[in-house]
Amino acid sequence: MTALRPERESDTSYGQQSYGVPGAFEEWSGGGAYGASPQPPSAPQPYMSQPEPEPQPFAPEPYPASYEPVPDEPYLPPADEETVALRIPDPPPAADDAVSGSPGSSAARHGGPAHGGRAARRKAAKGRHGRHGGAAEARSAQESAQESARGSAQEERRAPLSRVEARRQARARKPGPAVVASRAIGEVFITTGVLMLLFVTYQLWWTNVRAHAQAGQEASSLQDDWANGKRNPGVFEPGQGFAILHIPKLDVVVPIAEGTSSKGVLDRGMVGHYAEGALKTAMPGDKTGNFGLAGHRNTHGEPFRYINKLTKGDPIVVETQDKYYVYKMASILPVTSPSNTSVLNPVPPGSGFTEPGRYITLTTCTPEFTSKYRMIVWGKMVEERPRSKGKPDALVS
Repeated sequence: MTALRPERESDTSYGQQSYGVPGAFEEWSGGGAYGASPQPPSAPQPYMSQPEPEPQPFAPEPYPASYEPVPDEPYLPPADEETVALRIPDPPPAADDAVSGSPGSSAARHGGPAHGGRAARRKAAKGRHGRHGGAAEARSAQESAQESARGSAQEERRAPLSRVEARRQARARKPGPAVVASRAIGEVFITTGVLMLLFVTYQLWWTNVRAHAQAGQEASSLQDDWANGKRNPGVFEPGQGFAILHIPKLDVVVPIAEGTSSKGVLDRGMVGHYAEGALKTAMPGDKTGNFGLAGHRNTHGEPFRYINKLTKGDPIVVETQDKYYVYKMASILPVTSPSNTSVLNPVPPGSGFTEPGRYITLTTCTPEFTSKYRMIVWGKMVEERPRSKGKPDALVS
């Protein structure tokens, strides 16, 4: 112990008087029994006036009855948190203390004494590791382990393979016959599906776009010829337009061409006149007869798609170079066989007409998107109006 001690007021310096001499312990501790309150020192006497005591041989005497046995431990000053006296720092922990896990070693490992309140310990831990220091250390250790594992895996991949091992791996990577066959079948199905989708798009959308453009061009050409005074010949060539059909209720305006050819007439968005062979029908200007027309119900302009919505009395107008021919819808045959050509007779059976007259017959396919059956709509002429008198009421209102 090198702690500072108070000066003794006796004439014997430290080291010259044994602690066993009577009165030595009292002088140092202030007199009285051990642990008693120290007594104030007596008035100092002049140094020269005191005679030097003669050295006495050491003779230990028993403790007075007032003294209690002093424990065999070094004296330690009382712990006082507010004192400013110097203290000897605690010795560093030994190796066995770190292993033993004693409170002292635990306090040394955590960088501070074990004593103190919970707030002090929490603050010290936060200063050392942050709020989540332990979890951060665990994550960093796990990431370093993963990095080392990836590094070793990359080194293994970079390691050169022998020829036999390389061939074995190549054979393992090569797909088997079943895999090749399944891939080929899948590609065929995918290709077929794409082609079918493209075909449906062509039929339902593109054919209408193209047919409307061609029919509109033909109608404009007819009207220009009529405005310029170019006369129509008495006999028309197949595919040649000669009139314009108006169905106001359905907002249909479509040119009428000679013949019912699919490529030359119907697929171009026009309506065809039955004028060939046994199916030849009358023209609108004839005194009697049945003016028969055919048109697509779906695709290629689909001019007759909604003729099933016509009701009795709805107007149907045929416009030619000289006149307007106005028909009134009379009856409808929803379904019939494609071979039933009697619907084009001068007096068609099932139409409700009983005598010759000036009739019109519209034919188309049914049900929609099929050509299994035919739908028939009949009408009867109610007005023949010259172009010089202007448009009929059916086209004005």
